[in-house]
Amino acid sequence: PVIDCLAASDATRAAVAKAVQIGVRINVAVLDRSGLLVAFLRMPGAPLHSQDIAIDKAYTAVSFGLPTNLWNAELKNHSEGVQKGLVLRPRFTIFGGGLPILANSELIGGIGVSGATEDQDAQCAKAGLIAIGLGS
Repeated sequence: PVIDCLAASDATRAAVAKAVQIGVRINVAVLDRSGLLVAFLRMPGAPLHSQDIAIDKAYTAVSFGLPTNLWNAELKNHSEGVQKGLVLRPRFTIFGGGLPILANSELIGGIGVSGATEDQDAQCAKAGLIAIGLGS
């Protein structure tokens, strides 16, 4: 399975619809399993820095298959070197709003949302996955 451009587009639009519903402005990115951008939307007024952060959240989620909000706890299970070094890596993000995209338990991509609070970003990302039948 792959995340194709139509599904990725539907996911970004659903994330934006959720953002409208909760009254925030976001950037949303969907990447395929190799970390390449498949779809991106930026709402007018969404923070400019959040464009890259949304992509980085999706990249982190697809790189490890782990939601970005779980990294603070996950790092505690690793050596001090990993704890200090991994967070310095380009494109690695440890705050909420990035989710892996799984189809039949297979990692096929990542979705990242940035521009609101971590919880709001995660709500929007989840709405994107639900819209394409890959979230609950």
